[in-house]
Amino acid sequence: MGLSPVISSVISLTLGMSMFAVMQMFKQQLAATEYMTILGGLLGSMVFMFVLTGVSNLETSLFGSGFQTKLLPEVAFCLAMAMFASGLIHRVCVTTCFIFSLVALYYINKISQKVHAPVAVQSTGKSTPGKKKR
Repeated sequence: MGLSPVISSVISLTLGMSMFAVMQMFKQQLAATEYMTILGGLLGSMVFMFVLTGVSNLETSLFGSGFQTKLLPEVAFCLAMAMFASGLIHRVCVTTCFIFSLVALYYINKISQKVHAPVAVQSTGKSTPGKKKR
């Protein structure tokens, strides 16, 4: 059984802020080499995933369970926040954060469609009895 949307939102946003704080604490090390800048972009995409999950669950708790996160306001806002956080480390982190975040968004969308897809009703092929034409 999963957490309620309010608790999940609080945990996700807390993890997102914690990941941002870790990125800022290790700013010098992340900007030192090429591989570490790629790691900085990966950490930025984790900020994106946590913030997107937190915002989505917050909206679900406020607007009801049928509410869906849209691409333009919510996803773009969370992506901009993650890219800004990565930009504070190194400019290459912004690019890798963008790429990793798009890949993560693809898989998040795929999992969401699988879990929250409407159940299709199968018809039996029988028709209801009625008047026949003569």
